Amino acid sequence: MGKIIEVARLQHKYGDFQAIQDLSFDVQQGEVFGLLGPNGAGKTTTVRLLNGMFEASGGSISVMGFDPMKSGEKIREKSGVLTETPALYERLTARQNLRFFGVLAGMDDQQIERRSHELLEMFDLSHRADDRAGTFSKGMKQRLALSRAWLTNPKLLFLDEPTSGLDPEAAAQVRELIADVRQKEGTTVLICTHNLDEAQRLCDRLLIMRQGSTLAMGTLPELRKLVSPGMWLEVQLLSPFEKMDQIRTITGVLSLDVHSSQSVKIEVESEATIPQIVSGLVALGALILRLQPQEIPLEQVYLQLQNNNHKGHNGGAK
Repeated sequence: MGKIIEVARLQHKYGDFQAIQDLSFDVQQGEVFGLLGPNGAGKTTTVRLLNGMFEASGGSISVMGFDPMKSGEKIREKSGVLTETPALYERLTARQNLRFFGVLAGMDDQQIERRSHELLEMFDLSHRADDRAGTFSKGMKQRLALSRAWLTNPKLLFLDEPTSGLDPEAAAQVRELIADVRQKEGTTVLICTHNLDEAQRLCDRLLIMRQGSTLAMGTLPELRKLVSPGMWLEVQLLSPFEKMDQIRTITGVLSLDVHSSQSVKIEVESEATIPQIVSGLVALGALILRLQPQEIPLEQVYLQLQNNNHKGHNGGAK
């Protein structure tokens, strides 16, 4: 499996403002890769640089083997892009919009008709196919913009907030489709999103950005290790337990978070240590009613990394 995107020491300035600073990452073929970060972190700027819409101030970029500055048109021919706002012609109907973009992409009439029918059905727009896009709701415009991005069955998809403005059912459909095109067609997907639950469900790897640079990068298990060395067990006991402090003596226990005399969260070294933790609790006389392993959600990882970084910068400024 080769690399579809390679970025090394990327720099970009808007005048005197350093929007991207020393950014490096790669995206593997068939991977769903997420760019996360607050507004102004540089996510959208990065996507525009990858598409050759902006010229980098420094560093290097390769997308499907092409340099965006020299071959931006070739990249855009082979990729699908959903921008932060739906780029549609509002005076054209949904069907005419897809036809227009299909002609620009060099598709023949038969291909455009077949693919447009598939996508309008898929995104529940068939009943409005001949209505002007300007009459659509925000969610409908988003679905039509997604249809346009998928029109040519691209090898690479750039999706900026793909489920923004969609109702829960349509958003779930889009997430399913992203997973489906990756699995069946080997499509590589780069997603910019504020929806951390969505990122957790979809992305193989994540790049968390702050102020135009890399804050952290890796799989979710790798990112979890950055904020917590182990995993947590939530333990409910049948009756009050007076030896909570002695739980710390059990081999494999890293820390405790005692909620009450019958409820405690235990941080353990790894999943493999859970049986010895259970044995240790029983040996102390604890009557276990329920034990539930808990993985740290992406939202907690993200917020903790951002907060730690913010505190670090504040400390440096002082």
